Amino acid sequence: MQYIDFHVHAFADKIAERTVASLAATCGETPETNGTLADTERAMREWGIDGMVVLSIATKPSQHLVCNNWAASIKAPHIFPFGSVHPDGDDVMEELERIKSLGLYGIKLHPDYQNFRIEEPRMLPIYRKCATLGLPVVFHAGYDPLSPDLVHCTPEGAAAVLEAVPEMTMILAHMGGNACWDAVETLLCGQFPQLYLDTSLCAKYMTEAQTLRIIRKHGADKILLASDCPWDNTADTIAKLRRIGLTEDEQRLIFAENAKKLLKVD
Repeated sequence: MQYIDFHVHAFADKIAERTVASLAATCGETPETNGTLADTERAMREWGIDGMVVLSIATKPSQHLVCNNWAASIKAPHIFPFGSVHPDGDDVMEELERIKSLGLYGIKLHPDYQNFRIEEPRMLPIYRKCATLGLPVVFHAGYDPLSPDLVHCTPEGAAAVLEAVPEMTMILAHMGGNACWDAVETLLCGQFPQLYLDTSLCAKYMTEAQTLRIIRKHGADKILLASDCPWDNTADTIAKLRRIGLTEDEQRLIFAENAKKLLKVD
């Protein structure tokens, strides 16, 4: 069995320590790594993970150039870096084209840290550009401690985007919406063929029964193993998915085959 973690965060060495400390203070979680790529690779080896998708987030317009240059500097056959753009940047469309030319595998957007609602009309041209370039888009979805009183990516908002831009491949983190799972089941599961859900943080916060219901209703071929490392341990996520009653074929799809299909790797 192969394992690819589709939702991992790491940072350039010079900012990793302070970035992880700041994020830990915001989210109230104890990190599993120090945030550097080397320590993240160490953790993944210990957990038996064969590959990882490293997600970067440009939290202001001036960051996306540096953020994407760092992502593109990662040269390892088992690491699949995604780029990011800040929607307020004047050069968003050009930067998306540069991300594609750099060979990055997709885009990460975080509506809370980038201050937008997923369904805002101003975002639709960005999504369409990603689709044209063949770049899948990972969204933080559901509750985030940075914005406890406003969910920037709700299942309702995601559904509106999926209807408006059916050509975009969307990946919703946290099984479609952290702490919004009843609405995920009702509004998203099995409704959109271009939608993938990742399992980040589900080991910590979702019940086993609801985890299995969502997987079965949406289809194991549209679920991606993910941890949100350094905020959770991939081995714990695998252990949970193994004990909830999935078949061997379903596990194989979730643990690596779906990721390889999206990333276009063997």
